[in-house]
Amino acid sequence: MSDLMKVSSNPHIRSKLTTSNIMIAVVIALLPAMGFGIYNFGLNALMLVCVTVATTVLTEFLFEKLLHKKVTVGDFSAVVTGLLLALNLPPAAPWWIGVIGGVFAILVVKMLFGGLGQNFMNPALGARCFLLISYTSIMCNFECDTYTGATPLAALKAGESVNVFDMVIGRTAGTIGETSMIAIVIGACFLILLGIIDLKIPGSYIVSFVIFLILFGGHGLDFNFISAHLAGGGLMLGAFFMATDYVTRPITKKGQYLYGIFLGIMTGIFRVFGPSAEGVSYAIIIGNLLVPLIEKITLPKAFGKGGEKV
Repeated sequence: MSDLMKVSSNPHIRSKLTTSNIMIAVVIALLPAMGFGIYNFGLNALMLVCVTVATTVLTEFLFEKLLHKKVTVGDFSAVVTGLLLALNLPPAAPWWIGVIGGVFAILVVKMLFGGLGQNFMNPALGARCFLLISYTSIMCNFECDTYTGATPLAALKAGESVNVFDMVIGRTAGTIGETSMIAIVIGACFLILLGIIDLKIPGSYIVSFVIFLILFGGHGLDFNFISAHLAGGGLMLGAFFMATDYVTRPITKKGQYLYGIFLGIMTGIFRVFGPSAEGVSYAIIIGNLLVPLIEKITLPKAFGKGGEKV
């Protein structure tokens, strides 16, 4: 009976999952994509992953030490940021790109806005967009010892044919972690089974993107064209691992569906009508900025409020 009389502040129902548990699960889920990327592109890809992750962790540690704040690198959020950023880098990029991107992701996007839970956009994607604007030639150069020529999406945009099977497996040019659709989906299934993410955002994202392609892609219901767009670029990596970021996604269920639909439409606009063959990073960043508005219009009304007058 005494247990029933205990009083505490809300929330009264708490999950057993901690931030570190979630982040470790995300790291494990990213291992297939990372492992295939290193196998596919070689030692320079491994070097970029190590440098970028080390930079994000060290930047967060030094920032908190210098400002006499609680050191939070043990929650593994900096590791996830560094790993996601590395998987979004071209495999032949120089090591200092990972350093600049890692510092920007943690210092500018995350820590200057209050740290974990306060950042207004995904730190890894914020850093990638910064690098794309600042070092366009490096970030858009996907030639390496393994592959030469344009990426499959660039070839598709130019009207050339592509091998969808190779794109699904990952035997194509691209960033370190985006090429193998199979590896990404394996990691995503792991997170879904653990209950870390669900299909509300990724599902609405992918479905709305497919519908947009059918209506405006210029190929109608062409399964080869649609499959190539789904397997190519960072769509799957972005849909399952970055659009689902707890901090920068809407908290309401309706908001998550609306957010996913918006991302699908924006990605379609960038890919079909934009000058670039990609568009996932910019779509998610813009979506992050609109999350407060999405939550405002989808927030459930409190019980007893907002009822219609008879």
